[in-house]
Amino acid sequence: MLKFILKRLGLSVIILFFVTFIIYTLECSLPTSYVEVTARQLSQQPGTQKTSEQWIAELNAQYGMDQGIVKGYFIWAQSSLKGDFGDSWNWTVPVTEQFNKTIWYSFAMGGVAFFLQIIIAVPLGVIAARKQYSLTDYSVTVISLIGISMPTFFVATILKLIFSVNLGIFELSGMQGRNYASLSEFGKLLDLAGHMVLPIFTLIIVSVGSLMRFTRTNMLEVLNADYIRTARAKGLTENKVISRHAFRNTLIPLVTILGGSLPGLFAGALITETLFAIRGIGYASYYSMIKGDIPFTMFYLAFTAIMTLLGNLISDVLYAVVDPRVRVN
Repeated sequence: MLKFILKRLGLSVIILFFVTFIIYTLECSLPTSYVEVTARQLSQQPGTQKTSEQWIAELNAQYGMDQGIVKGYFIWAQSSLKGDFGDSWNWTVPVTEQFNKTIWYSFAMGGVAFFLQIIIAVPLGVIAARKQYSLTDYSVTVISLIGISMPTFFVATILKLIFSVNLGIFELSGMQGRNYASLSEFGKLLDLAGHMVLPIFTLIIVSVGSLMRFTRTNMLEVLNADYIRTARAKGLTENKVISRHAFRNTLIPLVTILGGSLPGLFAGALITETLFAIRGIGYASYYSMIKGDIPFTMFYLAFTAIMTLLGNLISDVLYAVVDPRVRVN
């Protein structure tokens, strides 16, 4: 297993190199340029004697954008290996500082949504498979299909309309209420949690359907296997057949999804955070991208790539935990 992990880590480093190089190339080729927008603003200020072209040349030299894509990438990679990711052009603070300020909101929101998604989808998928073609199965199928079919912005709008506009239970957007400054520390925590409820439910609704269907499909496949019929023929109760034999083997394909969900916990929910004005990493990365903030965008996308590779590695390791045949091989 150690040799396998080391081999995968070496392959991941090679993949990460090419991924970050492609990202850097695309970033430098975007039509939205922070340098050009800033140069245009500076050239229009009263009393300036430099033209827009002069400001562009000066800013390109200042930000290292005049080195070319290949040389510029290796300069960025060399600095990154030292832990220096530069300053964010849009947020005017070090990239790591802005990242650390926003990532924990996204992690808390994504972590709660992910946990609730599992405890809702997996049991319902198992129940639907056990009662195939029953009213319960049809109900779960319809609910999952509705969740899969609805886009994020539509779900967020409906939740806002019901719980914010009509019922007035939650705020429309933002992370702080009107009287936030006068609250105690515990009150501020409750206020922040209240603002997270609708975004979390949005993430659950749009994600739970696919996991529910996936669990149901795999459970049906396992329940029709020969060893399940043998277990039933030996006189085991249905609960023991499900818990000791069927469910364990259903976990094998589920590990792929659960391990691949790791990047989502840290990458943030770009659409959801933007719609609800939750200042998480997804919100910050969105506005960094549209304003051409290359340092922050590069760090964010490189971090997401690392989390994706790590999630795939965790999935492979978890295979050995849930399937002894992997350890034998």
